[in-house]
Amino acid sequence: MSVRRIYWPAINLIGPGCVKEIGAEIAKLGLKKALLVSDDMLLKHGVVGKVTDVLDASGVAYQVFTDVKPNPTMQNVNDGLAAFREGGCDFIISVGGGSPQDAAKAVGLLHTNGGNIADYEGINKSVHKSVPIIAINTTAGTASEVTINYVITDEIRKIKMVMVDPNSLAVIAVNDPELMVSKPASLTAATGMDALTHAIEAYVTKGAYELTDALALKAIEFIAGSLETAVKDGGNLEARSGMAWGSYVAGLSFSNAGLGIVHSMAHQLGSEYDVPHGVANAILLPYIMAFNLDAAPEKFADIARAMGKDTAAAETKEAAAKLALEAVQELSRKVGIPALKDTAFRPEDVDKLAEQAMRDVCTGGNPKDVTLEDLKSLYMQAYQG
Repeated sequence: MSVRRIYWPAINLIGPGCVKEIGAEIAKLGLKKALLVSDDMLLKHGVVGKVTDVLDASGVAYQVFTDVKPNPTMQNVNDGLAAFREGGCDFIISVGGGSPQDAAKAVGLLHTNGGNIADYEGINKSVHKSVPIIAINTTAGTASEVTINYVITDEIRKIKMVMVDPNSLAVIAVNDPELMVSKPASLTAATGMDALTHAIEAYVTKGAYELTDALALKAIEFIAGSLETAVKDGGNLEARSGMAWGSYVAGLSFSNAGLGIVHSMAHQLGSEYDVPHGVANAILLPYIMAFNLDAAPEKFADIARAMGKDTAAAETKEAAAKLALEAVQELSRKVGIPALKDTAFRPEDVDKLAEQAMRDVCTGGNPKDVTLEDLKSLYMQAYQG
């Protein structure tokens, strides 16, 4: 068997109310002042306040920075770095979904490594570990709180820069479903389908192996069993807990196995049209699953079973594999995922989008090798519905 290098945070807190334990963990680490990185929406809706209440009760000093866009930009990162340094901070607390988490990772790495964030696009580009990050997740989707990945938008070139770097890993990951109950149905659906995409891509990617396979399948079970209820009954703590676990376990899987072209293509929709990342993934997922089915039919049959499909009556392994596609399409309809034609997507941009997706670091992990023409075709299939 091959040697595996496995990454996830040293400390992981998960379950209702677990955010209340961060004060004790900060004291153990001897940290003094945090830059709390979040966004204006979470500040407005009181989620940031729930965290600062814990910090106040624990006597932890902090400074709040909420200038993070839904697709965080280089300017957001530079502003966050300035706030970190001007505030005399020595660690970061990130509060939110993927955007605050990714911005926090970029700030933490820039502080210790210097330069411009664009210098770190790609794989393992930094030398030094980030400042300590306590990553508090508020959406069951991106799993950025547990991964070695982060994505920053280059607003000049209009591309999403994907970084894969163990030095960005948080020291503590926090998944408290009580922080997720206030999320609107549309956001719950988008982030939940993002988590499902992580698990499915991790399971079939070229980089998958025994541990990531086990994690990915369990994540698919969690999500398939919880997402519809979480969308339709946002106050259901059991469903929110199931999604917290599903997102978290999917993150552990893909952070160690990699992803595929659902993500490389979705990144372009986010950078070009500001389509939320989870929505972009959910829109593209069925079309790319159909493209990849013949590369791993047995694995897609496993996915079908994990999503509750009975594959025993399928006459061929290909027929069993197609049940996975059917299950994803059914779930997407139930949670209200829009169509690509309902976004700002422009067919005349397809050449540019495909070329950028071809260069994305996720493309190499796809279970099936792709050409530029394949990517163009997939964008258009999704557009035409």
